[in-house]
Amino acid sequence: MTQALRIWPLLTATHRYEKTISTFGRGLGQMIDAPILAYLVETKNGRILYDVGCDHRKINDPIQRARYYDPTTSVMGAPDMREEHRLPHHLARLGLTPLDVDVIFIGHLHFDHAGGLKELRRCGCGAEIHVQQDEWDAASSGEDPAVFADDLIDDAGAPLQFRLQHGEYGVLPGVTAISTPGHTAGHMSMLIELPKGPPVLLAGDAADLQENIDDEIAPGTLWQGREAQAVASIRKLKALATETNAQLWPNHDMAFYRRLPTFPKACE
Repeated sequence: MTQALRIWPLLTATHRYEKTISTFGRGLGQMIDAPILAYLVETKNGRILYDVGCDHRKINDPIQRARYYDPTTSVMGAPDMREEHRLPHHLARLGLTPLDVDVIFIGHLHFDHAGGLKELRRCGCGAEIHVQQDEWDAASSGEDPAVFADDLIDDAGAPLQFRLQHGEYGVLPGVTAISTPGHTAGHMSMLIELPKGPPVLLAGDAADLQENIDDEIAPGTLWQGREAQAVASIRKLKALATETNAQLWPNHDMAFYRRLPTFPKACE
């Protein structure tokens, strides 16, 4: 029996960029507005955060913004991240603090998914941080420009302590880590069985948009050009959704996000 109780989608920022970032070979010159989401999963045995959004300081401190989002070198530019988008703010609206998070599950280590780790540590969060070994190895290589090395250390400069995983596994009963590489080397999605409604399958950045799912088109950014692997991961997610009768949620689709329950309402 599942231990998952409910899921809150958390809007941690919005980002305006050319659609080719989300759809491989499509959308040249077309700008889209995308949500940057994290997901809080409440279970009978604690709380799980799937992804943690961006580093607020890198966006809102002028010196750091110029360093990390230099418009002359950054393809995407800086997201729009306001005070109300920060994870401690979302948690406070639920009567929680970062200390109430037990597991942080990082789908992949790009800046818009792992950047909030440092702030959570600063707020006293001692949760285990799960990430795939393949993802860590690729991020550590310095070859992925969407990984900010500074996101992976604490304020004292010490490396964050990740619990490195290998392949698919049960996070706890009813919550399963699903391997979906292609966008990054060790990208992971998550299947969550809910007590009332259908299961939810968080695609993560294996599928930014509903278009990625419907047309089986790879994300626009790929680890070492692995388009075929990315498409295979989308097909795997679609097959799993059919098999389990799950809702398959794209990760950066504004129209889809607006159809979800408005925070602080949850999916149960």
